[in-house]
Amino acid sequence: MKDITITYGTNVAEMTYALLRETAAGKRLKAGMNVVIKPNLVVAKPASEGATTHPEVVEGIVLFLKDHGINNPVIAEGSWLGETTNRAFERCGFSALAKKYGLKLFDTKNDKVIKKTVHGLTLGVCEIIANADFLINVPVLKGHCQTMLTCCLKNMKGCIPDSEKRRYHNIGLHKPIAALNLLLKPDLHVIDGICGDPTFEEGGKPVTANRVLAGTDPVLLDSYGAILLGHEPTSIDYLNYAVEYGIGKMLDADTTVRELQVENRPKMNLTGQGDLVRRLAKHIDEQSACSACYAALIFALNHIGTSGKDKIKIGQGFRDKKCSGFGVGNCTAGCERYVPGCPPTATDIINVLAKKGVHQ
Repeated sequence: MKDITITYGTNVAEMTYALLRETAAGKRLKAGMNVVIKPNLVVAKPASEGATTHPEVVEGIVLFLKDHGINNPVIAEGSWLGETTNRAFERCGFSALAKKYGLKLFDTKNDKVIKKTVHGLTLGVCEIIANADFLINVPVLKGHCQTMLTCCLKNMKGCIPDSEKRRYHNIGLHKPIAALNLLLKPDLHVIDGICGDPTFEEGGKPVTANRVLAGTDPVLLDSYGAILLGHEPTSIDYLNYAVEYGIGKMLDADTTVRELQVENRPKMNLTGQGDLVRRLAKHIDEQSACSACYAALIFALNHIGTSGKDKIKIGQGFRDKKCSGFGVGNCTAGCERYVPGCPPTATDIINVLAKKGVHQ
């Protein structure tokens, strides 16, 4: 198939189906295959808020699979720490989708874990993903408050148990994200670029782009997505590791990008959207913080301002330590003051910061 194929429009299921017909994906499908679809349902929020995969994108994929004799694909996902996957299935419209087409929804949080070692890291992966005959990754193109970008490679974090998600943050996100993609290799990536939030992984500030992208090289797709969001791909460490590990190639002059239905492409400019997160991060002392906790703090600081003098502590690196100043999350219980929760909500953080006068 072409390196990257993109289509634009507002009839999401129809345009996704048409996009897949323009790829070579159908030639690799065989009737009766065990096909697993992995969306991004990190939180229980509708796709319109910019954080989660549109069910209509997956619907287009399901219709394409049915045309190739695959009538019972499994939709598998594990939401982030502090969220319930079944609630996300319901709130994000996937329970209704499953009922409509007789599909099985699978919570990877409850799956058997298989241990594998690669590049000196022993990683646990969910059995259902590892055993798929054909794996379709359906991430959202959006920003991330720690890694700047979350798309194809990072979406595979939903294929590991919660204990692993915590450990990734403790050992550093970038290398295990890349290594994970050596163990779990999707056969096809279909990127939901309809209205991802270019700043926060949990959404709230969606930007309408009305596009769906497809390809087989996650590094190529992610580096292209990084540029769309205004980032230099080589500034994202897990992309550099992925190239080093031979997972794929960065976008270059030889890349073929095919665009369909360009007349439906909206006018937009996302360059510089990552500046907000980088500015707010200067007010944070982060040591191995989990994404849910860190994102809540970023959201809170964006809401109330950052005029405080002392950096706010957050992350597993502060666990069981006595610290001066202010912390966020249970790991910072040893601080003079802290916001409890694992993770605390952005509202909790805003209320405590405002009450204590930390950032006023």
